[in-house]
This record gives sequence, C-alpha cells and structure tokens, in this order.
Amino acid sequence: MSLSCFDPRFGERMLSVDEALSVLGESLAGVMRTPRSERVALAQAPGRVLAETVISPLDVPAQTNAAMDGIALARASLPDAESGEPLSDRGELSDHCELSVIGSSLAGHPWTGRALAAGEAMRITTGAALPAGADTVIMQEQLEYRSAQGEGLGEGLIESEAGERVVIEGVTSIRRGQNVRQAGEDIARGSQVMAAGQWLTPAAVGVLASLGLAEVAVYRPLMVAIFSTGDEVTAPGETLPAGGIYDANRFSLVALLRDQGIEVLDLGILSDDEASVSAALRDAATRADMVITSGGVSVGEADHVRSALAACGELALWRIAMRPGRPLAFGMLRATPADAESSSGQVPFFGLPGNPVATMVTFLQFVLPALRLLSGQQRLAKDEASASATTLAQWQAPRLQLIAGETLCSRAERVDYHRGQIVLDDQGRQVVMTTGRQGSGILTSMLLAECLIEIPAGCATLHAGEPVMVQWLGSRGIV
Repeated sequence: MSLSCFDPRFGERMLSVDEALSVLGESLAGVMRTPRSERVALAQAPGRVLAETVISPLDVPAQTNAAMDGIALARASLPDAESGEPLSDRGELSDHCELSVIGSSLAGHPWTGRALAAGEAMRITTGAALPAGADTVIMQEQLEYRSAQGEGLGEGLIESEAGERVVIEGVTSIRRGQNVRQAGEDIARGSQVMAAGQWLTPAAVGVLASLGLAEVAVYRPLMVAIFSTGDEVTAPGETLPAGGIYDANRFSLVALLRDQGIEVLDLGILSDDEASVSAALRDAATRADMVITSGGVSVGEADHVRSALAACGELALWRIAMRPGRPLAFGMLRATPADAESSSGQVPFFGLPGNPVATMVTFLQFVLPALRLLSGQQRLAKDEASASATTLAQWQAPRLQLIAGETLCSRAERVDYHRGQIVLDDQGRQVVMTTGRQGSGILTSMLLAECLIEIPAGCATLHAGEPVMVQWLGSRGIV
C-alpha cells in the first residue's frame, strides 16, 4: 500500500469498491494474529472454524461393502456376455442362471466363514462387508430365491436357509464390481481431509464423524462490540417519541454477526456525548476483536462519535463509489487487552452508513470479509491467480452469473447493489429480478432478497436477457 489508509488524501476522492477492499485487506493483515484455539465436542463444532489439519486415520469406507441389498458373488460365476459363451442346450446365450447360497453378510455382522467358490453366492445387505471371493453385488429385483426343495422364498428374508439357491435374471447385463463400494473410495487412510480455516458446515461435521473423531480443534469465536448513538434512536419496545426511529440497524447487525458464529458485546444505545462514547470505546477495545457502529460518523454528522474515535485511535472517513453505502468509516482503536500475546494492541473499527439497507450491504461487502479473515477462515475465492494478493475480495461471498429478468439502471461511475430474487421466466429459464423499490431505507427489500445484483462501474444500463453477476445470500448469508 503506497498510501496509508489514514492519510487525509484518501478522503479527498471517491474510492472504488476494489480499492477499498484492497486497502482494508492490507490494513487488517498488519494487525492480524493467529486466533486462539480450543477443542470442542463434534456436536458443538457446526458453525466453527477448523484450527488444525485433519489427516484421515482410516479408509472411508473402512471395508469394501455392498451399495444395496441383494447377493454378493464373483462375476466369473455368471455367463460372459462379452465372449458370447453358449450356456443353453441350443447354443444360445442364457440370460439367467442359478447359484447356491451359502450364507449371509449383514451390516454390522459380516460373514466370517470361508471364501466364496465358483458357482456360489451370498445374501448381503446395504453396507455389509463383501465376503472374500466376491467382487459384485446384484440387486434384489433381479433375484428369485428357492429352497432346497425348489419352493419359492420371500425376498424379505435376511438369513439364508440350508440348501438355498438363487435364480438371477438379466445376467448378461451384469458387470464386475457393480453395486460395490470400494474401501477408501471416499477417503483414503493418510490423506488430508480438511485444512485449518475450513468453515465447519453440517457436511464437514459429518465427514469428521465418519473418521471417528469425537472432538476437533477450532478457533475461538471473535468478539465484536456494537453500539448505536443518536438522540433519535429508540430501543424496540419503548414508546417512539416524535422524530424518533427504532434501532433496526443494531438488531440486524447483531443477527448477522451471530449467524456467522461471532460473539457479540452489545453496548446498546450510547448517550450522544463525547465522554460517554469515549468511555465505551475504550472499554470495548479491551474486550472485543472489532467494534462496529452505524450512522453518526459521516462527514457533516452532528455528533461526538468522530471526535471520540480520534481520541482513542485513528479514523479514516471514506467515500466509496457504490450504492447503497457510499460513506464508510474505518479506524484502529488503541487497546491493552488482557491477553496481549494474541493481540497487536489495535482493534479495528467500522462505522457503517445509517440507512438500514446501506448498513447491511456495507457489512456484507466489507465487514463480513474482514471477520472471515480475522477469524482464520480460508479464502472463499477460487481464483488461484489472486491467491497471493491481500484483498478482502477473497473472503467475499462467491459470485454467480445469471440472466437479468428486467432492465436494471445505475450510474456509470459507481457499483450498484440491487436486491434480487431468482424466478423462472416464460421460457422456463432462471432469471434474476429486483425485489421492488430499491431505496437505501427500504429494509423490506433485504427481507425479500436472495442475492445482491451487482451492476459494475461503467455500466449505466443492463437490459433484460443480458448476463449479470450476483452475490448469493443463502448459505452463511442473511436468508
């Protein structure tokens, strides 16, 4: 970074979204420390960040097993369709054959007897270990079981009977190895399964459980302090005074943070005086990994947040070429935390715009990627070419390309984030439409949103039917 983000010249011009992401990434990299870790039971691991590399201690599956109910046998015991070997008296290729059944292999109760010989089969259930001598499983629907006396037996039987035989239909279509799961075909013993920084989704936790792990090392959650200021801001549940507004932003931000596994230090609504704000900031800087507020820090705002921040650290006021959310404040608070080894003595501060939609959009574009970086999460970006760069763009939500279902307008000098929904057009294609009115105070536009439609700088109009990039807000997002 050739120019400090706290240099006044940063506030003299409009920053692009990419510039802001790059500068924030470099600034935060300078104060990053490896998060502390702890071991937790696997049941408490969902939504946490893995703090260790996981090497598989076993093959998954542990043994070669059946993918469905039926019989196990050696394919060599069946007619060879490829060679056209004649098996009937008339020299025709038979499409059925009959084998003897010598036993059963059940899930959790594998066959422990001798290996299968040519012409023999074994009843087997889904997940049961394949007996020695078998390499193929034939599904139940192709089978007819008969007793030693030639009477039909039910398919529902699990244990085989003495002298039982099985008639197999459609044998010429059966291929060696079908309906068989090989040992280690999912995960091989000694292979790396996950790296530190993996967000532990339900699927990830299931994989860890399949390795037999009862507990796992995870990073401790970040603590984020959040507060609101302003004489007009009123807590929900209180009587709304004339000219007042309910404190929607703080509750939206707390919910966004907790959805990401972040611990929240909610400071509530602070008195709009410099002494109260300064005291709260100093206290938060000793207990939190980041401090966030919304409103009150833009150029021209008539309150004491900016002066209090300047007294507690450094503050930069930026104008970003985006809508909603042009104003953004970023700062570093001086701190002397109890655990000095895990801190740089500086705590990042974000001052978000006051309009409700602008608050959420700037959180998603800048604060959430910063939290992912600081919490030790892996980069979400798949672009290997930019892997060495330090930009928060690598921790943003992945982008998808869809088709615009309507004409979208913007100003060419900025990036516009419209709130969008995925619908089917009259041709059955998935297209993206706006959620309706797109004002920065229309909070219901976020309630309906499944994605953010990104209209890039330099594009004043996107016509219906043209491709458009969206940021999905589903998994680990806001819906």
